[in-house]
Amino acid sequence: MWAGIPDTPDFWLRNATLADGARADLRISRGTVAAITPAGTAEAGADLRGGMVLPCFVDVHAHLDKGHIWPRSPNPDGSFMGALAAVASDRERHWSADDMEKRFTFGLRCAYAHGTSAIRTHLDTYLPHAHETWALFSRLRDEWAGKIALQGASICPIDLFAGEKGSEIADLVARHGGILGFVTRFSGSGHDAIPPGFQDLLDHCFSLAEERGLDLDLHVDESGETEAATLPIIARTAIRRRFRGRIQVGHICSLSLQREEVIAETIRLVREAGITVVSLPMCNMYLQGRAPGRTPRWRGVTLLRELAEAGVPVSVASDNCRDPFYAWGDHDMLEVFREAVRIAHLDHPVAPWFDAVSATPASVMGRAAAVREGAPANLVLLRARAWHEALSRPQADRIVLRLGRAIDTTLPDYAELDPLVTNG
Repeated sequence: MWAGIPDTPDFWLRNATLADGARADLRISRGTVAAITPAGTAEAGADLRGGMVLPCFVDVHAHLDKGHIWPRSPNPDGSFMGALAAVASDRERHWSADDMEKRFTFGLRCAYAHGTSAIRTHLDTYLPHAHETWALFSRLRDEWAGKIALQGASICPIDLFAGEKGSEIADLVARHGGILGFVTRFSGSGHDAIPPGFQDLLDHCFSLAEERGLDLDLHVDESGETEAATLPIIARTAIRRRFRGRIQVGHICSLSLQREEVIAETIRLVREAGITVVSLPMCNMYLQGRAPGRTPRWRGVTLLRELAEAGVPVSVASDNCRDPFYAWGDHDMLEVFREAVRIAHLDHPVAPWFDAVSATPASVMGRAAAVREGAPANLVLLRARAWHEALSRPQADRIVLRLGRAIDTTLPDYAELDPLVTNG
């Protein structure tokens, strides 16, 4: 390996560059970061020659059960509605436990090799199939413990929570230690407007969560329609009910197209409600603003800078991977960060925004991700010496340390999935 990392329980990493640009020597001892000292302190050890040392990444919004179905179920026009239809058809025809496990595990292997240590994945929760999905998830969560910490969140349209089915979904999520999630639209429709009866349904979903002590993770306002403004309603509901759980919202694309006074009030409410926000720049740039034969007029990302400046915790995450909602991706959070910086102008300076794929999503998941003394030595080592180098190349030769030991970063071969996807 280019850095010559020793396979011993105690060693130094010399001449490292940390995420904030500081130079340091790091002592790794028995799986932890035992010391961080000024560069030049250590007399021996692996010389990184200024290479960056980062904490392992945290992906707080993924869809591992959908992953890698594109070859058998492509999106016919790249649109949001095209994606809904393609995934629904694929789920109906193909999603056996064996099919899901092989694709899910393929995604985990990619993420692990790239340096991700924790993932929150949304799971399509449509009854009765959802029982099989959640049972599989629970087993994989146990099998991958110590490599990737997994959290599961339900996803289905909010109208499916009406009546007894809502209680069945919430009970299922609670039984598997999950997070209650839904999309703020009705079945078969997009995020075009506030659905009729939305407030009553939303209060019902809050009640389901409160009764079971569940957190919430919602797909919100994923369109360019300013009438699809459910986020203020969600925030006001959380404030009115004094909701004690955590709430994360994802997408909120239409916020960036609202009038300035609406933006300011929405952000105020989100901050007061203690809601965290995750943006999915790659997927939203892919889906939003599409029209046949026309170049897109906007990027589809939410107001990351404005939210962060107001004190709202902001993450960026991978979202979909090689499925009808996003045709590309490789479960690589360094790619996600690189593209988020480019798409959303998270630069000048870049360094503070690295928290959006490390410390902030880790906190959302009740974990930690930092290079600090006493922390587990779960690290990603780059040859790049600064962010302008790290974000200019894929960093395919990165080294990933888990508890101080270099792991095999060989990515799984797409050919492994051929039996699943070539005859769809």
